[in-house]
Order: sequence, then C-alpha cells, then structure tokens
Amino acid sequence: MKTYRFALVLALVFGSCLFNPAPAESPKPPKRKTNVSIVGERFYINDQPTFKGRSWNGNRIEGLLPNSRMVQGIFDDLNPETRSKWVYPDTKTWDPNRNTDEFIAAMPVWKAHGLLAFTLNLQGGSPEGYSQNQPWINSAFNPNGSWNPDYWNRLRRILNKADELGMVAIIGLFYFGQDQYLTDEAAVIRAVDNTIDWLAEGGYRNVLIEINNECNIRYDHVILQPERVHELILRVKAKKANGHRFLVSTSYGGGAIPKENVVREADFLILHGNGVKDPNRITDLVKQTRAVAGYRPMPIVFNEDDHFDFDKPSNNFQAAISAYASWGFFDYRLKDDGFNDGYQSVPVNWQISSPRKKAFFDLLKEMTGGLR
Repeated sequence: MKTYRFALVLALVFGSCLFNPAPAESPKPPKRKTNVSIVGERFYINDQPTFKGRSWNGNRIEGLLPNSRMVQGIFDDLNPETRSKWVYPDTKTWDPNRNTDEFIAAMPVWKAHGLLAFTLNLQGGSPEGYSQNQPWINSAFNPNGSWNPDYWNRLRRILNKADELGMVAIIGLFYFGQDQYLTDEAAVIRAVDNTIDWLAEGGYRNVLIEINNECNIRYDHVILQPERVHELILRVKAKKANGHRFLVSTSYGGGAIPKENVVREADFLILHGNGVKDPNRITDLVKQTRAVAGYRPMPIVFNEDDHFDFDKPSNNFQAAISAYASWGFFDYRLKDDGFNDGYQSVPVNWQISSPRKKAFFDLLKEMTGGLR
C-alpha cells in the first residue's frame, strides 16, 4: 500500500512536468552588483575583504562570512498527504509564495544586523528541525534532474534581492531524505549541471555552492556520499562561463572533520556544530580541519550550529570567531515554541521575532558593527 501511494504521489506531482525545462533566461543577464571571491582564508565582496578593518574583542572579523541557516526560503511540499502540516496559523493554509515574499521582506533587516550570508537549500532541510522520517516532498528537481520551474522562480527572486543588498547565498543542492526522489546517479549529475548552468545564465556572482548537506548522513546515491562527493565538486569547478566559476564545497554532520578528498578539491570548508556543546571543541574542530592532508589556506565556515548561549562569554559563535572561522546560526522550534520561533520549522516567521533570534542578531551586530 505504501509503495502504491508513493508511486501515485510521484505520478501526480511530477508526471506532467517530468521533462519540462527551466524557464528560459534572457541571453544577456542583467548586470549584477555583488561578487563573492576568496583570497587565502578571507572572503571578499566586490574585491574588498568583508568587514574591512573590523575586529571584536581582539578577534579579527575582517574576511569572515557570518551566516544563518535559512534553508526553507523556497520550501514547498509536493506530497498532498503532508502539505497540511505547514499551514499558517492565521490563514490555516500553506502558501509557498507567501513564504518567499516574507523571506525577501526580512532580508534587509538581517543585513542591517551584519548578516552577510544565508544558506538556502534546493531540497530544504527538515521542516521539523530534526526528523527520522521525511514523507514530504520538497525538491527543486524533478526525478530526472530537470528543474521544477516554481522553485526556480522563487529562488531567482531571493537571489536577485541578495544581489541588490550585497548578500551572499550559500546554495545547497541536495538533502538526505529528499535525494531519493532523483531516479539515479545520472539524474543527480544532471541536477548539478542544470543548477550551475542556470545560475551562470542568470549572471549570479553572489553564490557559493554546497553540494549537499552533511554528505556523511544516509544519502541514497553513492555519488553524494563521502567517498565520491568530491567528484561533484570537481564537476562544478570545471564549469566556467564568462570568465567565472562558482566556488564550491560540501558539509559533514555535526562534529565531523572533512575528509582528505574534499579538503584537496573544495574552495572552502564547511563544518557543523550540531552536538558540540563545549565551545572549546569548536576551536579544536577548526584546528583539526587545518591539519587534514591537502589543506592550504582557505576559509572555514560553520553554516549549521544549534547551540546558542549568546549572553554568555563563551559560546560556539564566539569560539568559532576566535579560531578565525565563520559561524552560522541554526534555529528551529524547540518544545513549546510557537510560530515566532525558529528559522527552519515551517511555516516560518522570517523576522527577528523571538528572544533567541534577537540574541543572535544582537551579538552579530556587536561583532560586525552592522551593515548598511
């Protein structure tokens, strides 16, 4: 019965658009305002190091990329059996366009507090924070690796706003629990190629690529697993358009050290702090990562960490900064939290709408001095 229902959902959702191409882009994309690059261990925006000359409590902020995990900005649920789980409390319906509208409306507020980057995933993240099972279907890709145009249109709107504001999007392509909706390895490769081609055709220069979220966590396709994920990093690096290629990496589960095959090929390295309760362990992770064979000076970025304590003198955010690593806020609804809490739990209030969000953004603004 479950197999039949799964097949029926796929047929209903994907059948009519299985081979639909992405919406046509204009031959000459608009001139973009924001270009992200890397020089050694530092991030640059438009040929200037981020937060130029800035330090905080004796720690260098210049060149860092503070970020937040905002992976649900283009979220939808294509499974009619689970779609009702995400209804808004005021309308009692789910609306993916409202979700993106409200994401875009919040971006200038984030930027004013010093948030320079956000992670946005093409297959989302658990809308419950953490989930053993993921019966929903949230994927920008059709089963053969072609684009779902509705997702692409929402993504394009966010990237356009980020470019206008001078912000960077860390675009994650695949998420465990959703990658199985791609039929085979060829579809995975096609999805990578299509994503990079369409981003290039759109002229975006404010994008960093994260092949997949936590490559060492239960992926169905072998090419997305730790032993082979570097092949997709190399594939992205090989694609160049108009003198530009996208900077690319992948991430691992909380507390894990990147493997040598990724360290040798990635442009920057992504760590996660989930499960790391002791801030001293954060600095150890950075030190151990820099000791992996193949490491050369490059940025280290935490783009997922669900530990807070922002009012305390020692916390994971502060520890990462002290080790000259960028840090990313991961906030989801905890027990007894409501609509205003969490950035990963759907539906999302994208504003700085809870004490936990405010504590993060207040510390971020103190560290960075904020941004105009």
